[in-house]
Amino acid sequence: MSWQSYVDTNLLGTGSIAEASIIGAQGGIWATSAGLQLSEEEQATLLQAHSRPDVIQASGLVIGGVKYFCLQSNERSIYLKKGPDGAVVVKTTQAILCCIYKAPTLAGTATNIVEGLADYLISVGY
Repeated sequence: MSWQSYVDTNLLGTGSIAEASIIGAQGGIWATSAGLQLSEEEQATLLQAHSRPDVIQASGLVIGGVKYFCLQSNERSIYLKKGPDGAVVVKTTQAILCCIYKAPTLAGTATNIVEGLADYLISVGY
């Protein structure tokens, strides 16, 4: 399966994820949805975010030009919110999944989808 297929089928195809991107852990966008534009600065911040959970907890993250505040941040997962919408950013062995959900999707629903794909990618070495 191609990286774009993971975005289109496993994330957007659920109907619960509005926008998504898969970024290589060494940099570079492997796949993305049409509506999500990540600047070079945003990509760099996402690559470092999991190693600085305290900083992300205090300052939040900007994704696609939108600033989200942080609900929880650790070395694997970052959960973000802005009004009724939010984002889930999960680090795997070789990639970072960056996904945005919009109301009426609930945070728990989006989290289960993104974490499930992350678990699968880790299980196959990615």
